[in-house]
Amino acid sequence: MPFEILTDRLSLRRPEPGDLDAVFAVYSDPRVWTHFPSLRPTEPERIAAMLERWGSSWRIHGLGSWIVRLRETGEVIGNGGVTMLGADAPDAGPEGPARVWNLGYRLSADHHGRGYATEVARAALEAAAQVAPDVPVIAYLVEHNRASAAVAEKVGLRLVHRAPDLGNPDPAVLRLVYADRALMPAQLTAALR
Repeated sequence: MPFEILTDRLSLRRPEPGDLDAVFAVYSDPRVWTHFPSLRPTEPERIAAMLERWGSSWRIHGLGSWIVRLRETGEVIGNGGVTMLGADAPDAGPEGPARVWNLGYRLSADHHGRGYATEVARAALEAAAQVAPDVPVIAYLVEHNRASAAVAEKVGLRLVHRAPDLGNPDPAVLRLVYADRALMPAQLTAALR
């Protein structure tokens, strides 16, 4: 997978340690955590650890989350891409059935509603199909996050699971899993971990 992918309006590239401040600025903004305010990072060290995990995904699986920049200005507006889930499950060998690509993104609140998430999601689906076409792509979200559900639907994912969000302090929250194909039980389990 190339270091950088260009879409119509975005530059998507592998994360580097120098991205810390820009990613922290996006992630520390309470406006991007309306669905999970308690998860908002307040220390740059959490972002440094996240950048390391994203880098590990690239090294181990050949794909991971990108740093998302506007092509026109070079401004970092967030991150997005796919990361592998289930690779460490007991029944998951190198081509194990428990593996799924998890589509995710977090964009600056100032850039919501402009179609950037859909642009990132389309590029991520194409990249996942190149790197590991037999591995399903999923989107894991809460039901009240209608914007993310709309993105999943726009890029062709279908709802395959709807149930209470186990471990969520709010028992009324429902977890949705969208996928690009039917999932085997082990793959759904990997998605819900």
